This record gives sequence, structure tokens and C-alpha cells, in this order.
Amino acid sequence: MAPTGTSSTGDLTSEILQALSKSDQILSTEAFAQVPFDSVKAALDRLSARSMVTYEQIERDEALLEPEAENIVSHGSHEARVFEAVRKAMGGLSIQELETEIGDKTVTKLGQGKAFKEKWIKKDGSKIVALVDSIHDVTRDQLRMIQENKTRDGKILADLRKRKLLKFQKVISFKISKGPKYALEIVKEETDLTAEMLASGSWKSATFKPYNFNALGADQHAGSLHPLGKVRQEFRQIFFEMGFTEMPSTQYVESGFWNFDALYVPQQHPARDLQDTFYISDPKTAGRPCPVSPDDKQDYNEYFENVRQVHENGKYGSIGYRYPWSEDESLRLVLRTHTTAVSAAMLYKLAALEGPGGRCPPARYFSIDRVFRNESVDATHLCEFHQVEGVIADYGLTLGGLMEFMETFFAKMSITDLKFKPAYNPYTEPSMEIFSYHKGLNKLIEIGNSGMFRPEMLETMGLPKDLRVYGFGLSLERPTMIKYGISNIRELLGHQVDINFIKKNPAVRLDKN
Repeated sequence: MAPTGTSSTGDLTSEILQALSKSDQILSTEAFAQVPFDSVKAALDRLSARSMVTYEQIERDEALLEPEAENIVSHGSHEARVFEAVRKAMGGLSIQELETEIGDKTVTKLGQGKAFKEKWIKKDGSKIVALVDSIHDVTRDQLRMIQENKTRDGKILADLRKRKLLKFQKVISFKISKGPKYALEIVKEETDLTAEMLASGSWKSATFKPYNFNALGADQHAGSLHPLGKVRQEFRQIFFEMGFTEMPSTQYVESGFWNFDALYVPQQHPARDLQDTFYISDPKTAGRPCPVSPDDKQDYNEYFENVRQVHENGKYGSIGYRYPWSEDESLRLVLRTHTTAVSAAMLYKLAALEGPGGRCPPARYFSIDRVFRNESVDATHLCEFHQVEGVIADYGLTLGGLMEFMETFFAKMSITDLKFKPAYNPYTEPSMEIFSYHKGLNKLIEIGNSGMFRPEMLETMGLPKDLRVYGFGLSLERPTMIKYGISNIRELLGHQVDINFIKKNPAVRLDKN
């Protein structure tokens, strides 16, 4: 007899062991049909952990009759009911009479079509008359067989499902067999080794409960690193391995001088419009660049004037933009639109350093931090994001060396087969956009921007004429979204982020696909 479903896990384990004593193999759907799935699974896991039973989980789709199908089993199919009504009426029935006789417009409408198709009835003037004396109600018989589990014919099931007479539900059962340590009773197991056991020696004959290494520990509700933080750390590690020094980048508010003018972005450039840049309202302006410490011997006023001259009339080989440059516009405070403003300040400080032979020393700098753009928010854009930036200052650098470095840098993230496309940046010449083939999207996507800083920008700072500087950058969000399979950036940052997503996702390795 099948259990009633009220057994505890302990009682159910005994019932499973008793059932196996009569048969080497049993099915849970037959022996314990009324017991909830969770209870059966818990009892089997308890016995399986002790090697007393083994079990195999079996999943199958079971066909269930819809209410309309149950009505057909009770009263016949729609077409059979239409035929019987027409057959009983010796002179046939009009459509209105047929609806009245059956009492259901839906049955009448659906049944007519099927009965006409089977050539059980025909239209004779305004009447519908029978063509045969009797019929075989195939639909009713098929549904009865399914109800009694006497057929699994796929073609029949598909046809009845298409007619919305059936639905399918997943049924999980267990094929249970005796394990290597099968017994009719569970031996009492000790959970702790106590001092009394050691003193009496009873531990020698005691049975200890095995450790369940698959059990999940209690949730500690600990803090979690954001996916952006995890990917950021991967980038930092790559930069450190390649000999870079991290730049201080926590100054989110910059003057227009460092954010735009020092990088030779003209004051009429669209990027400096309110539609693209966040301007600070209080205070609105900054002072001129000045020494950051008493030991700073650089002449910032001279640098400031050099930048003005390059913009207005040109200098150091440049013809300039030839417009009246405004100091007030240059000193307006903005939320930085790129971390290249930080790179410019670091290169200016580098000019004051003396390396071997009294020359400016080579350097490698990087930063990964937040920037702000006045953009519309959508699935791929936010008004703030993170920029990964690097600069390399050295002597004898060439464009080919930049391309080779980019291939080495991205290879550390398992990104290969790069393509380079000429581009324009106000502060680099030549400039290149970097593309890579994305297998998931099946197309080339832009992964970064790069170039060699313009000579007039570097010489204005006081850097040697033969010093060359590579600059390159990419976003932090795009590789994070690709690695974590996110299509909407608002699921990565902002109020729509799922906290469970933050907690449960592991760290990624950029060098692993």
C-alpha cells in the first residue's frame, strides 16, 4: 500500500528500506505516489549519504487532459455530438435548430467543421443531413487512452495538443536500488567525538556520521565586491605586470584648462557644450594652475601662456586654431569628461624630473576611474562610466611600436586579431581606433582608442623634443558586460541592479575566455 503522505523523513526512510527488502528495485511514483517530491528526495539523500541506497532521477513529460477534453470523454467529441443530433432528426436540422439541440454554440461551430471534413454530414438546401448510419468517435477514444496511460503515440499527442485538448507537465520520479551498505535499519551515528568516548574506548565501535562536503554553509551576509571592481582589479594587475605606475585620479572636478585646453580641444568644440559636459554652478571657475608644493619650481604661468599661444596663433610647429582664446572659458569648472586630464597633469610633472644624464626619464602611467558625460541614458549609455587609460613616455617610440604594444596588452585579456582604423583626436596624431572580432556578436566591435600625443602638446609642457608618448584608453563597463553576459548597462550600475547578482557572481579572469 502506498503511504498517505503524512510520513516524516525518518518514517519514510524505513518504508523505503522495507520496500527494497521485497524488490531489488522500486519506482517512487509507484511505491510512494502520494508522498510529496521534496520528502522523497530528502529521505533518499539521507539513505544515499550512508550508501544504503542508490537512486536515479527520471524526468518525463506527462499529458494531462484540459477541461474541454474531460468534457469530451464524458459526452463525446464535438463532431460526434453534431452527427448524433443530425442523425436523430430524420429530415435533418437547420443551423439554428442544431444549435438549439446541442445547446452550445462553440460545440456546434467546431463540431460542424470536423464532421463535414470526415464526410459524416452534408448540406442539403437549408438543412444539414447525415451521410452515414454510424461513426467511430476516434477523438474520445484517444483521450480515454491518454487518461488511462495506455498510449504515448507522439503524433496523437501532438495533434490533440494542437487542438488545445492536452497540456504537459514535467513529472520527476526516482528509480531506487539497494546500496552497498543496505540494511533494514539505519545504524545510529555519532556526530561528535567526545572525551567520554575516548576514556571508555567506545569510539572504537561507534559509527560516525560522515561529513557532507556538498552541504552549503550558512549565509554570512558578508559584503561583496561589485563586478566592476573585480574586472578593475584584473586590469590593474595587467598594468602592474607591464611596469606601469598608477596615477592619482580621485579629483572628479577639473578646470576646463586641464580637461580641454591642455589637450588642445578648441573652445568651440561641440564636446564643450552644455549638451555634452556637466559644468559646476558653485563655484563656477578655478584659479590659474599654480605650484602644488613649495618645492615645485615649474613656471605654471609660462605654461598657461604657451597653451594660449598654441590655441590662438600656433607654436612649436603648429599653426594653431586661429581664434580668440578666452581665459574665463579655460578656468570654468567641469566634471571631468575623461581621465586624459589626469594624464596631461602627470606628463607636465614628468617634465620637471631629471633622469640619467639630466634628461627627462621614461615613464609608464595608468588610471582606472570615473568620468562624466551629459548623455541620454539607455541600454548602453550612462551619464557616468569608468575609463581605463594608459600612457607610455619614452624615446624613439613609433606608431608600429604602439600597435605592437596594443596587441601585447589585449592578448593578456585573450583578445587577439586586432584591427586598427585611422581616427581623429585633438591631442593625438596619428590616432587609431582599435577593433576586435567578437564571436558572440559575429562582428568587429570597437574596444579602444589610441594615438601618439601631439608634439606641440608635449613641448608646451617642457618635455624634450625627441620624447614620444603613447596614449590609449577603453571603457571598463564594456568588457565587464561581455564577461558577465549583461546586455543592459542599467543592470550593472544604478538602482536596477540585482543585489543577488552582485553577491553570487565570481571574479572573472580577463585572460580566460
